[in-house]
Amino acid sequence: MFKKAVLLLMPLFLFHFPTACSSAAEASSNAARATERERMVVTQIESRGVKDPAVLRAMRTVPRHELIPAVVRPHAYEDRPLPIGLNQTISQPYIVALMTELAIASPTSRILEVGTGSGYQAAVLAEITTEGRIYTIEIVPPLAERARADLARLGYDNIEVRTGDGYAGWPEEAPFDAIVVTAAPGRIPQPLLDQLAVGGLLVIPVGGRDQSLKVVTRTATGYREEVIIPVRFVPMTGRAQKSP
Repeated sequence: MFKKAVLLLMPLFLFHFPTACSSAAEASSNAARATERERMVVTQIESRGVKDPAVLRAMRTVPRHELIPAVVRPHAYEDRPLPIGLNQTISQPYIVALMTELAIASPTSRILEVGTGSGYQAAVLAEITTEGRIYTIEIVPPLAERARADLARLGYDNIEVRTGDGYAGWPEEAPFDAIVVTAAPGRIPQPLLDQLAVGGLLVIPVGGRDQSLKVVTRTATGYREEVIIPVRFVPMTGRAQKSP
């Protein structure tokens, strides 16, 4: 009876052991990544003056390493932009946090993002706009497809991804409380200005070799523009390169 009991139990033991090891390794990896995110927020973001508690919470929450190619994941929480393929990059964490704070996202905001890229900026915004919706447009089809799949895998069901030229915005879903642009046109696209709600904010890098991050506020009578800091983004492609 004893030998029979051992033979019956061994397969159960062998079946469960790898799962237990895998779960422990995953938990350890998640804890390590959470530690990296905390260090990122403290040393790169809070130290540079970003104060909005919702933004800081979102930056501590979104798994940046899950939204970039495997080859650059060891550098996910470093203070720099990273390549994501097809001549595109993901902005450094501080810039993502700053642009999110400038957009003044709220739980009920409707926000348009132009330049989905990896989906990271959209995910950060979605962590804040829990009762609103994020609309994000990516001109490079493979990037749009990858971001759509990654965001769905991570459970972001309040983000809608479109493949297309973001210069024209998303007119059928306008007006927006905020528009965040993650590629630099030579001048601010008029369709994006038109799609702002009154009181809405457009956060956008503008320029060629020399770029400035700007915030444009739509008022009841027009637009108010403010220059924030010098920046360096990839250029906006498509119609933006043909616009005078």
